Amino acid sequence: MKQRRDGTAQDLQDLQAFKAGFFKALAHPIRIRLLELLVRQDRTVQELQEALQLEQPVVSQQLAVLRANNIVSGTKTGASVRYAVRDPLIADLLEVARRIFNNHLVGTQDLLKTLKREQRAR
Repeated sequence: MKQRRDGTAQDLQDLQAFKAGFFKALAHPIRIRLLELLVRQDRTVQELQEALQLEQPVVSQQLAVLRANNIVSGTKTGASVRYAVRDPLIADLLEVARRIFNNHLVGTQDLLKTLKREQRAR
């Protein structure tokens, strides 16, 4: 794409890169689970560890990715840090994704039922 003088093409590329980076930050099962917990309430690393049954370094590493992408924030409270989602719309995003996945699974179940009927008909 040829860049215009006003930078529009570059701005569009930057926006697409930003969007891809956002979704890349979400593209890990532990990070998704962390967000599912954090949309319900703010939590410390220890609380997240206990909920996920994971070691502290694993939880901290995944939180660092989410923090670096401005998806979660941490607030120091005494000796610990409480993590929270930065934007409450993350809860809506997770819910929409859950509905999309459900629709996909329903379609897959329908396909499996059709295959079973086809096998019985032979």
